[in-house]
Amino acid sequence: MEARMKSVATPDLITGIQHLQKAIHAGGVDPLVLELVHLRASQVNGCSPCVFAGVASAKKHGETDERLHSVVAWREAPFFSEAERAALALTEAATRIQDGAPGVTDEIWDDATAHFDQSELSAIILNIALTNFFNRINHTIREPAGKAW
Repeated sequence: MEARMKSVATPDLITGIQHLQKAIHAGGVDPLVLELVHLRASQVNGCSPCVFAGVASAKKHGETDERLHSVVAWREAPFFSEAERAALALTEAATRIQDGAPGVTDEIWDDATAHFDQSELSAIILNIALTNFFNRINHTIREPAGKAW
């Protein structure tokens, strides 16, 4: 597969993304949780370049192959903490908002707030939104997996 265009990134867009990334990482969330969130949203959206990049980035942060292979089936896998499970549930609910999906239910929200404070929740929500942003751009321009940005 070939990309339809080289990039949609302009200098202003790159600056904006850098500011968002800075805000996300300043939220106090364990970087591995942010990596799991990015990977799961990208899996849900079928974004192969973000899945590829997410796995590579998670490995750089020390994530194990065992856990990375299990993110897609995190509910059935014994490898994730309760906080990670809450973040993954929030990720799926916030990502799957199509055609009548229930979105973030009170139960999912309450579970997330039991594990994360307001600053951490803000970081996770921004990370979910930014991942969905990248996923949609990559789908639109048909960005292939394996490219280093």
